[in-house]
Amino acid sequence: MLLYQAVILAFVQALTEFLPVSSSAHLALAPWLFGWPDQGLAFDIALHFGTLLAILIYFMRDWLQILGQAAGIGYSPDPELRLNRSLLWLIVLGTIPVGVAGLLLEKVIEEAVRTNHLIIGVMLVGVGLLMLYADRVTRADRGIGTVSLKDALIIGLAQALAVVPGTSRSGITITAGLLRNLDRRSAARFSFLLSTPAISAAALKSFYELYKAGGIPPEMQMQFLVGVLVSAIVGSAVIAFFLKYLRSNSLRPFIYYRIAFGIMVIALALR
Repeated sequence: MLLYQAVILAFVQALTEFLPVSSSAHLALAPWLFGWPDQGLAFDIALHFGTLLAILIYFMRDWLQILGQAAGIGYSPDPELRLNRSLLWLIVLGTIPVGVAGLLLEKVIEEAVRTNHLIIGVMLVGVGLLMLYADRVTRADRGIGTVSLKDALIIGLAQALAVVPGTSRSGITITAGLLRNLDRRSAARFSFLLSTPAISAAALKSFYELYKAGGIPPEMQMQFLVGVLVSAIVGSAVIAFFLKYLRSNSLRPFIYYRIAFGIMVIALALR
């Protein structure tokens, strides 16, 4: 892999992981569309780790408050989070479905689905239409402080669908949050907090697989570093932009993009 390819793929990961347009679809399709070789295990790990750093950097204060509240510590600068002192346990509960789905379906997804561009295209369009429906019907009158056990279970089950490329972890969980009448920003915020344990587990698992495979190949060390730094820095900026955008805007530009992209992918897969 050339260095400029690493930069482009890291930008793609950072932009599409946190926007509801499916990072797995874009990363699976980018080498196919550009005629590049598969990026390989080491670079996939760099992108996972960069994504994890981005979300930890941006939500560090949130996590300190969530953990502190669960432990009975009085650190609670955010009034919205202060309303829900059970948030840590709701996130843990909501993470269980994606953990089970990952363990049961990982090999099937890797071997049969990840390279099936038709399935990716169908998921881009199908989930996009579901997002459009949720964006239209939601009352958007609840904040993150009102997230309940039922909300966490439903949004967690939705996150389990994200193991299928083309779904979008943020897209499907934000959609579930909207269908539970969370406002758009709160749905996205809870989505990102809920994704942290899953992304952490994926990064740790990937590092273990890389260790078993002999570590980072010498010819990939610079690309690995670039992938981590670019995806972490750009990812943090994307989170900040997206949450600010959702204060007064709908998801429709992202929905229309993913539907158009999905139709293009289906057309290319069927030609």
